[in-house]
Amino acid sequence: MTVQTTAKPKLTDREDIAKRLLRGSAKASFDPLVEIDWDAPVDPDMWAIRPERVSLYGTYLWDRLDDAQRKELSRLEVASVATIGIWFETILMQMLVRHAYDHDPTTNHVQYAYTEIADECRHTVMFAKMIEKLGSRAHKLDPAAHHLGRLFKTIAHGPLIFAGALFVEEVLDQIQREAVPDEQILPLVRSVARIHVVEEARHMRYAREEFARDWAGRGPLNRAYSRIILGLVTYYSATRLINPKVYAQVGLDPKEAYRVAKANPHWIDTKTWAARKVVGTLSTADAITGLGRYFWRRAGLLGR
Repeated sequence: MTVQTTAKPKLTDREDIAKRLLRGSAKASFDPLVEIDWDAPVDPDMWAIRPERVSLYGTYLWDRLDDAQRKELSRLEVASVATIGIWFETILMQMLVRHAYDHDPTTNHVQYAYTEIADECRHTVMFAKMIEKLGSRAHKLDPAAHHLGRLFKTIAHGPLIFAGALFVEEVLDQIQREAVPDEQILPLVRSVARIHVVEEARHMRYAREEFARDWAGRGPLNRAYSRIILGLVTYYSATRLINPKVYAQVGLDPKEAYRVAKANPHWIDTKTWAARKVVGTLSTADAITGLGRYFWRRAGLLGR
């Protein structure tokens, strides 16, 4: 009598994936300092993001702004999102270094981790230069988020490293993919987006594979802990995308504008849309449940 057993789904071979990603990096990596024309003027009559993606779009505060102020706000909001990108990519680089520290540097897996760190170094410089060109500054995060980032990069283990990375990268990727072909968007923003989209596609594949591999081996208590920490990280990231100081720069009261944006259904829909792929990936793995799911919803990432 033959006993049939259900085979567990096979995870993709770690070394094979890393080898492919290393080949992709060799073929399509960019130096933003060379690829982007940083001396070109920024046209104030162009958008930096689609108007319907601006946090105040469709509100009474949006109606108060003239066309020039709306476009300025779009530039300031893109700069604010880029600042959050720098914040998290700096955290990610530290986590990847810790991850590589515990593994064999002769493996393709670790060599790709070092390759990604090099990519992220270039991205932080690229984002910083874009912020300056857009007429903004990298507004400092509030102390709670700043110190949470410091704690997270210190205590995060495998699934948290890669789930956190996947969240931030997927959200930025969706916004930037939409901008790349849109001719109403500033050429500078489209150039930055184009480079980031190409290189982050590899980073997301790496994170997606590693999260699935590590998550499968975690027990119930570890998973419960990870869901809560991941929920907190996504909450603090998503609710800090737009720094209230940008509203003051277009003549609005920052506290009032922040409250209006937080409740704005158009802005909630934008965040839900941008996070939809990572929410799908992590929900399939049962990584967004319980108290952790509460934080995802409070951040406006699971719809209205």
